[in-house]
Amino acid sequence: MIAIGSDHAAAELRHVVAAYLDEHQIPYIDCGTDNSPSDYPVIGKAVCEKIQNGEAEMGILLCGTGIGMSLTANKMRGIRAAVCSETYSAKYTRLHNNANVLCMGARVVGSGLALEILEVFLNTEFEGGRHQRRIDMVMELENK
Repeated sequence: MIAIGSDHAAAELRHVVAAYLDEHQIPYIDCGTDNSPSDYPVIGKAVCEKIQNGEAEMGILLCGTGIGMSLTANKMRGIRAAVCSETYSAKYTRLHNNANVLCMGARVVGSGLALEILEVFLNTEFEGGRHQRRIDMVMELENK
């Protein structure tokens, strides 16, 4: 299960992402919003809570740049969020960082590129091995 959410700046892109997930029969929870204005921390928190409580394995957060959502998400325990504006970062944040939340900016990437990034993110598995030690180090920072 994937939890998705956007602020008002990225509501249209969220609908594109939802259509992609529907087309590929990938189950998701839509945490909104279509309200304008909306506050990205509220939506970011809602999506990340779905991951924290086990309702979702991954999240997709969308705002104008992706940055506000990533700042919010990375404040939450157990979340490893990455802003991606191209496929290379999407691939390697999964391979090496085991990111569980993809953040994108609707004002940065168009819908075609966003779907390419999403596809790479969803279809890349964590490599583990030497990278796990580093992920453990990062996650230990939550306890400081």
